[in-house]
Amino acid sequence: MLLLLLGIIVLHVTVLVLLFISTIVSQWLVSGEHTADLWQNCTTGNLFHCMASSSNEWLQSVQAMMILSVIFSVL
Repeated sequence: MLLLLLGIIVLHVTVLVLLFISTIVSQWLVSGEHTADLWQNCTTGNLFHCMASSSNEWLQSVQAMMILSVIFSVL
């Protein structure tokens, strides 16, 4: 029973760490001189230029759910 409890705790901590990493990390997609993530899109080259991610409704809902999941996980 103790081994099962330990396994569940390890699984929950792992999921919490992965949630933080996936919310905070930049550069989810990298292709040549273009990088994109949940928060911004950047282009490198002669100048390093970043723009906010597109304002699609689905992207804003994903951003909101990621923030809420981090908040509720901490609580």
